[in-house]
Amino acid sequence: MKEVTANGLTVNEAVEEALKQLQAKRDEVEVTILYEGKKGLFGVFGKKPASVKVRLIQNPMKIVHAFLSDIVQKMGINADIDVKQTGKTINIQLSGDKMSVLIGKRGQTLNSLQYLTQLVANRNSNHYIQIILDAENYREKRKETLKLLAEKLAKQVIRTSKNVSLEPMPSSERKVIHAALAEFREIKTYSVGEEPNRHLVISPKKRG
Repeated sequence: MKEVTANGLTVNEAVEEALKQLQAKRDEVEVTILYEGKKGLFGVFGKKPASVKVRLIQNPMKIVHAFLSDIVQKMGINADIDVKQTGKTINIQLSGDKMSVLIGKRGQTLNSLQYLTQLVANRNSNHYIQIILDAENYREKRKETLKLLAEKLAKQVIRTSKNVSLEPMPSSERKVIHAALAEFREIKTYSVGEEPNRHLVISPKKRG
């Protein structure tokens, strides 16, 4: 997190000097006045400059946009990156050619990118930021696929009375399955493992 201390004849001049050093705009920084300065006798004797501490405010939207732009460029993909923030959640939509490469098998590449982007967004943030990364509305299509898979596996667990472990997936996808199977009274679902390898287990409930 960048921070500088600058001096000037006035507080405004000190702030302007700090902005030059940080190469930032006024609305991108947080200013703390250390000393307002002293004009001195006749404007000369005992004169002391104003001093300020200026901290660059991290803009998570700019950070994630720059991070993803660099990643897709290195992958040789031309992608449009649309970033929108609502409260503490940042939604990112990728579009363009070769989106299947960014999505990967069963969304694994997309999920990995989402995980890395979330780490970058929260590295210097004062509060937790949730990242939802999507490409060509893959998440919605995946949601429907997961619901069908969940119901199929639930019936298998009921029939065989044996646990079924699913592949590692992000919490958003695990929640979809939890919700889809909430009405199946013969089974229970729970997650095990650590991120990003945390996965969901469908288990038969004990009778009695």
